[in-house]
Amino acid sequence: MPLSIPVAPFAGQPDLPARTEVVVIGGGIIGVCTALTLAERGVPVVLCEKGVIAGEQSARNWGWVRQMGRDPGEIPLSIASRVLWEGMNARTGAETGFRRTGISYLCYTQHDLDHWGGWQAKGAAAGVDARMLSAAEAHALLPGAEPGLRAALHCPSDGRAEPWIAVPAMAEAARRAGAAILTQCAVRSIETAAGRISGVITERGPIACSQVVLAGGAWSRLFAGNIGLDFPLLKVIGTVARVTGVSGVSEMPVGAGRFAYRKRLDGDFSVALRNANIAPIVPDNFRLLREYLPSLVSSWRELKLRLGPSFLAEARMPRRWAPDAVTPFEQVRSLDPAPNPGFTRTAMAHLQAAFPAFRSGRIVQEWAGVMDVTPDAVPVISPVGALPGFHIAAGFSGHGFGIGPASGQLMADLIMGTPPIVDPAPFALRRLRPDLA
Repeated sequence: MPLSIPVAPFAGQPDLPARTEVVVIGGGIIGVCTALTLAERGVPVVLCEKGVIAGEQSARNWGWVRQMGRDPGEIPLSIASRVLWEGMNARTGAETGFRRTGISYLCYTQHDLDHWGGWQAKGAAAGVDARMLSAAEAHALLPGAEPGLRAALHCPSDGRAEPWIAVPAMAEAARRAGAAILTQCAVRSIETAAGRISGVITERGPIACSQVVLAGGAWSRLFAGNIGLDFPLLKVIGTVARVTGVSGVSEMPVGAGRFAYRKRLDGDFSVALRNANIAPIVPDNFRLLREYLPSLVSSWRELKLRLGPSFLAEARMPRRWAPDAVTPFEQVRSLDPAPNPGFTRTAMAHLQAAFPAFRSGRIVQEWAGVMDVTPDAVPVISPVGALPGFHIAAGFSGHGFGIGPASGQLMADLIMGTPPIVDPAPFALRRLRPDLA
């Protein structure tokens, strides 16, 4: 069945390598950037993707490349990623859509002013070039904005990229650098010898290796559970729309309390209802309730809990399987949830009130993506001490596209034992699972 979004085609190689040094599980931006960095450094690496490259959230996100608004622990990673994004077209020899346009968060209320003003101080301390603009400065930067704008937090070095072409371009660059990339090839399980990683079992057969990176996005908890690792992760679904027929609007991505937009390379806009996602109620919600309760309480306005068919689907889904058994990864090659049209209609209504230029716009496409969320909404980029040779790079909580390049490099640094691009401590598994670290 075709996906609800277009993704630049990428053909994986047909042959299965018998041996490599590192196997990366997952062909989203995190897995691809990990493989790209390793291949560029001469490390033998095989990437296995159960479906198509960037078939899930990596091609469905907003396409923002931002440092602004990040968790304090993520700021160094976002700064490093923005630098890497600047050179991504040259690095890949292809168009990734990256443009340094700046990003602005608009302030209409006192709450907005307090929130973004507070973040600006944290960002400045960490080296982010964001500053609060006055109402006059914000209106000068945003032609066509209606009155009522009180201020804006603006970061001129932030930018945007095109998700559906960027990740396949990175995958092609990784292949040219020497990585073997397989699509429609799920990894079923791992093999160990003397207590450490010795290989993986794929649906096509075994690959011997000494290190494995689990970069499976929303599937990571299920894979980890099958090998006895309790990795805390829940799924959240976001909806985005493509809007056409709009002109005279700023080139930079813009966010406010009830809308967000980004201009696309094709001249249309990706539009979303900011701070609104669906959290499907599934059995894992109850298994992990104690860990997620604090974040649920603090972000209840942003999440819409939904009990639906996904509860029974996940309750029936196998949680353990033998290496020679067909897995859920082969039964569902790509998560392709239905979008929530109410979200995008609400976003458009607020956007049209704030920017009259959008009143001529019309929605021509909608899609949804599944984000992998940790209890503290900060990713894990870490070795797993309980299983030497095994690493996890998952739980990016909707931030993966923007911070993907540096995240992949950090994972490669940890695998190789080279000086890390940023301090890895904020992303260590031990903060969530001391027993596995």
